[in-house]
Amino acid sequence: MTERVQVAVIGGGIVGCSVLYWLTKLGWRDVLLLERRELTSGSTWHAAGNVTYFGHYSSITQLYVNSIKTYLQAEQDSGHSVGFHAAGSLRLATTGKELAAYRRLTPLYEQLGIEYRVVAPQEIGEIHPLLVTDGLFGAAYTPSDGHVDASGATHAMAIAARSHGARIKRQCPASHLKRDKGVWQIITPKGTISAEHVVLAASFWTRELARQLGLDLPLYALEHHEVVTERVPELAELDKEVPTVRDPYAPSNIRQEGDGYLCGVYESNPKFWAVEGIPTDFAEELLVPDLDRLEPHLLRVMKRLPSFGSAGIKAVNNGPICYTPDGCPLLGPVETHDGLWLASGFAIGIGTGGGSGEYLARWMSDGEPAYDLPIVYPSRFSSALTREHCLNLIKDTYVKGYILPSSD
Repeated sequence: MTERVQVAVIGGGIVGCSVLYWLTKLGWRDVLLLERRELTSGSTWHAAGNVTYFGHYSSITQLYVNSIKTYLQAEQDSGHSVGFHAAGSLRLATTGKELAAYRRLTPLYEQLGIEYRVVAPQEIGEIHPLLVTDGLFGAAYTPSDGHVDASGATHAMAIAARSHGARIKRQCPASHLKRDKGVWQIITPKGTISAEHVVLAASFWTRELARQLGLDLPLYALEHHEVVTERVPELAELDKEVPTVRDPYAPSNIRQEGDGYLCGVYESNPKFWAVEGIPTDFAEELLVPDLDRLEPHLLRVMKRLPSFGSAGIKAVNNGPICYTPDGCPLLGPVETHDGLWLASGFAIGIGTGGGSGEYLARWMSDGEPAYDLPIVYPSRFSSALTREHCLNLIKDTYVKGYILPSSD
């Protein structure tokens, strides 16, 4: 039996649910989301949930800004908490060049109406009293961002989308995708879905679905570690939650998690995962951690934040995270395949997922993007890009962590 819908979104993580949510907010009603297991089963469930106004490319700042707005709006629409902690963020400047780059962004944030300022080392110490500021030139400070509960944000958008007519099928993997007589056909264990539009928002599974169509998308997964500490007495004694710190020196991001720390590490020798194909039985799994690879980076984190070094390790999470060669998502139409849209390759899925769902939904509704953002268009990558070159570019991008790109 074939079920007909206007739009089928494949993937029930933060991005897929954001696309679904925004389509319904823009008036689409005949929309269906297909999730192979449960909502957040991919990378979303083990994400740190960091949201920020300061991203790795200033040109996609609007996606960061609109992501926070989306999650908070979905919370209001659904009545389901997204667990937002407005603890703020510090982006450290370890060189004069970085500090100058941060200052150049001030007019952008004034235009966006976002509180943003560049602070001196002394003020960094006042904002985050546990940081060692020796050698720092300053920092970019955004006091009203922070972190959300990634699962809570995903479910809030799903609940709100359902309330506006969207449907969600869980435990319903899309096993095959094809175009037949001008309509997309999605084969699932629960029957065939016929759709005018298909949105591939399945993270690293998107590559596998797209290969059925002869598309070789530059999407691969890397292992990414997060270290969670035991209780830190110095944190517990403070009368506020400290901001998230993004440090090019480590490179890492580290925020408060309860009375401990959660630290995401961008190691210098990252390991790719499932390059030859995602295991068919892969579910809500973490990968085997490798602390030896992390040690040089963690030592740097300890220098910047001595209380991190004195805390015991509660958990080390190692999960796959999807990357493109430049670290920006594939967001937009596939020009060679009518009705096929991409919303995949989100290395910073929680930080940009909400805004990206809005961006794509408005593009689908209006027939053109709300504003030009070539840095995310799928067409930016040549079909001649070899796998070896693609993997090398992804590795280079990951290793840079929070080092500013040479150009934007």
